[in-house]
Amino acid sequence: MKVGTVGFGAWGKFHARAWRKVAGAELAGIAAHGDSSAAEAAAEFPDVPIHRTLAALLEAGVEVVDIVAPNHLHAAMVLAALEAGCHVVVEKPLATSTADLDRIVAAERASGKRVSVVHELRVSEQWGLIRQEIAAGAIGTPMAGVYSLFRRPFRGGSTGWRHDPARVGSWILEEPVHFLDLLVWYFGAHGTPATVQATATPGTLGANLAMTVRYASGAFFTVTQILDGFEHHCALDIAGTEGALRSWWSAGDARVTESNAGLSIRRSGAEAPETIRFGQSGEVFELVEHLRRSHAAFLAGTTPLSAEEAALSVRLCLAAEESVRLGRAVALDR
Repeated sequence: MKVGTVGFGAWGKFHARAWRKVAGAELAGIAAHGDSSAAEAAAEFPDVPIHRTLAALLEAGVEVVDIVAPNHLHAAMVLAALEAGCHVVVEKPLATSTADLDRIVAAERASGKRVSVVHELRVSEQWGLIRQEIAAGAIGTPMAGVYSLFRRPFRGGSTGWRHDPARVGSWILEEPVHFLDLLVWYFGAHGTPATVQATATPGTLGANLAMTVRYASGAFFTVTQILDGFEHHCALDIAGTEGALRSWWSAGDARVTESNAGLSIRRSGAEAPETIRFGQSGEVFELVEHLRRSHAAFLAGTTPLSAEEAALSVRLCLAAEESVRLGRAVALDR
């Protein structure tokens, strides 16, 4: 399939390079808006046509559009690509408003094409294994969980978009959306979450945040984010009805190939936990695997993570934003 990527910033470069590792996919175009990014793309990929707009990329006849652009552009670009008859890979978050989420879900259904949202942690050897263990009953039914992120502050991104509420939405939509996607996947036995309550340090972006998601069953999980930290450290703890697990990932930066990553599980009926170590865990590896699975799924007329399924984690983020504003728990917008 002919693939065109949109965006050639720090992470867009990783996407373009990753497609070269997907058997059967052809990197057939790159849309780079800025002069410097277009020049960089042409220098690194001299055999690939470089376009300055999404419209030009679509006119070139690509079959898959991979969108790696600032958050506020995602929805319009996904809709344009679907209307042009393309499958779509899009970075998280899928959109920054519930109205745009609804439009994308409806457009995907009507188009006959598929959207694949990049929540690459789902295909990780580490974080994917946790879902497998839970599904196999290793800890019984998950009832309580805590996912914590401690990291250096976000860089601004091209033209500072990541520090602009009008373009990023909030920092809750930047990384917590990933962790929420994992946790609702892990806690799927409880159905759809009922309420969200969040608090954050003052400011519109939500740099330092704690949010708790509750289910009607009484199960809950909490996601915390500290962006005034250093390096990049994640930890997950889950207590189930018959066991428990904890997992961790630490490195100097998120986009590295070497990390300290592991998983400890006290399985149902066991007195002591067992520990598993991971040699290749991180978003650089997981991106390639997500694109590989997306390509295979598109060929089969399916997707590894549809717009409708991915919309739930965005709705939770938007509910958390509202909870911070109101100072109370809010019901999930369904």
